[in-house]
Amino acid sequence: MTKIKGDPEGQEVQAEACSGERTYHELLVNLNPIAQPLASRRLTRKLYKCIKKAVKQKQIRRGVKEVQKFVNKGEKGIMVLAGDTLPVEVYCHLPVMCEDRNLPYIYIPSKTDLGAAAGSKRPTCVIMVKPHEEYQEAYEECLEEVRALPLPM
Repeated sequence: MTKIKGDPEGQEVQAEACSGERTYHELLVNLNPIAQPLASRRLTRKLYKCIKKAVKQKQIRRGVKEVQKFVNKGEKGIMVLAGDTLPVEVYCHLPVMCEDRNLPYIYIPSKTDLGAAAGSKRPTCVIMVKPHEEYQEAYEECLEEVRALPLPM
C-alpha cells in the first residue's frame, strides 16, 4: 500500500471531525456581523500557540475591563477578539480603541477556544498578547500576518 500525498488542510479537517470538536467552518456559522478582519484557520492556530506561550510568561491581559484599562494606559500587543460573543455591545468599542492607538487586532471564531488557549475553563471574549523575548519569533510571525490583513471600512 502506498502513501498518497494529500492536502494538509484536508487532513486537519478530518482530524478535527474525528476528535469530536467543532471544525473551523462550523464555528463560522455563529460569527457576529462586526467580526472583521477574521483570522484564517492557520492564523487562528498560530495565535492559540502564541497565547499559550504568553500565558506561561504571564504576558496576557484577558477580559474586556482589564484589556480596556491597559489599552488606555498605553500597553502594546496584539488584541485577539472572539467573533461569537453576544451581545456585540459588550466589546464593540475595543476595535475603535485599537485603531485610535494603532494596535493590531484580529477576530477568531470561538470564545470557548480562546479561553481554553489562555488556560481557563471559562470562555473569554478578548485577550491582549504582549510581546516577550521568550516567544518573540511566534509573536512577530502572528503580528506580521495580522497587520497584513485589511481593516474593515
